[in-house]
Amino acid sequence: MGTYLITGVAGFIGSNLAEALLAGGHRVRGLDNFLTGKRENLDGLDGLEFLEGDLRDPAACRAACDGVAYVLHQGALGSVPRSVADPVLSNACNVTGTLNLLVAARDAGVRRVVFAASSSAYGDTPTLPKVETMVPRPLSPYALTKLACEEYMRLFFELYGLETVSLRYFNVFGPRQDPHSTYAAVIPKFVSALLEGEPPEIYGDGEQTRDFTYIADVVQANLKACRAPREACGQVYNVACGDRIRLVDLYREIARLLGSDLEPRFGPPRPGDVKHSLADISRARSLLGYEPRYDVRTGLAEAIAWYRENL
Repeated sequence: MGTYLITGVAGFIGSNLAEALLAGGHRVRGLDNFLTGKRENLDGLDGLEFLEGDLRDPAACRAACDGVAYVLHQGALGSVPRSVADPVLSNACNVTGTLNLLVAARDAGVRRVVFAASSSAYGDTPTLPKVETMVPRPLSPYALTKLACEEYMRLFFELYGLETVSLRYFNVFGPRQDPHSTYAAVIPKFVSALLEGEPPEIYGDGEQTRDFTYIADVVQANLKACRAPREACGQVYNVACGDRIRLVDLYREIARLLGSDLEPRFGPPRPGDVKHSLADISRARSLLGYEPRYDVRTGLAEAIAWYRENL
């Protein structure tokens, strides 16, 4: 079967990938520098071979890729607001780190690299749904770094023959997603605020829409990307539910599930945020065999059960 390397394994998505692979009996190695990942996310991942290291260090990338068949590259400095505040750090972690990893994977004879790309690459173009053939219009340094990494993935496939697949995630949510970070995503922020009896803040008027993707579907997409035929390589795929919801309606659904009647507060829009997001997932369906099993409401029920137990 070969060993899987997960970069950013102590993060939200990386730790869920590790849990699924280990449960399936696979050999898993993880790399993380704990810049944003959390050690407690590694609890219970029995059998994980863990390396503490930084993607900006070529030696750490070489050690991590040695003897590996598949790389699930989740490691990145996330968050649009963080990248707006410090674009140099975002570029170093995301672009330089990815290039170091690709060179190490190529030299180690890795079979395939699956990259966590981002729907933020589309920017705020009015056309919906977002299709992979659209011209990207990133609005933030974070989005631009993810787009640059996609191009490196394509280039390493075409130039060096290293098999690569880029998955553009749309608003992933689920267990282990940190609600307390300054840059926390909207669902864990809403849930944690209501569990603490505080009204959460919605940036903007709440009419913006998002295509939320439950973490189990992201895990599914990564594993299917590893097994897809070579013809699927060198390309970008939307990974989403294929449906959208207004943030005000999302808030009402979370409040209903938590039995809360608190009204949200509204603040100014955040720089770099897009207004509407909806994915066309037909390419992932046809070439990867991806089929989402959760809509936002069924995913919320599972996520909230986890937050009730763990917050």
